Amino acid sequence: MYSFIGKVLFFTIIFSVLISISALLASRISLKRNVWLAGFFSNVLDFFYLPIKYFFCKFSDPRILDKWIVSLKNIANASDFSKTKNRIIIVPHCVRSLDCPAPSTIFGIQCRDCGKCIVSQLRKDAVKYGYDLYITTGSSAIGNILKNKPAEGLLGIACNYEINKGMCALNGKKVVTYGVPLLNDGCYNTIVDYDKVIETLKRFDKKKI
Repeated sequence: MYSFIGKVLFFTIIFSVLISISALLASRISLKRNVWLAGFFSNVLDFFYLPIKYFFCKFSDPRILDKWIVSLKNIANASDFSKTKNRIIIVPHCVRSLDCPAPSTIFGIQCRDCGKCIVSQLRKDAVKYGYDLYITTGSSAIGNILKNKPAEGLLGIACNYEINKGMCALNGKKVVTYGVPLLNDGCYNTIVDYDKVIETLKRFDKKKI
């Protein structure tokens, strides 16, 4: 009996390691091109996220893992995201100017279009492409935003860790997510990959789909 249980555990561990490695390889490849079964492999990495993240913390940079996973999830979600109608853009507060005059509410930062940071331009782009834009102080605010403004699609602009965290939190919530990573991490003076944002907005432009 114990021998049988031991064999089952052994093969389970071997299978878990092999499928995790396969998912990691797929996620790395996804940075350069589309991969088959992107949704399946992203679910695998979500399931084994903590032990894999521990490995990356020990032997590499944990930010790489989140970057790979976000890339994989974007491929998996692209088709469904293109079919969504009501969409919102979530922007992190760390892109704001240090002397930003905008007040904070339960629905995020209320931009005053002072022109001191990229958010003013992003708000104009959001209107042009049919999105509502919100500036959040954390992922917890997203729930309040979605209650106030139900959406089918959510375009998240943030560091890869926060994008992945948000994607996981909204998995199964009937909200299709897509992410555009920032060019740097941090709590302030982060930089939006503006060209990538515009490229994404044009790609999923409802007028052209």
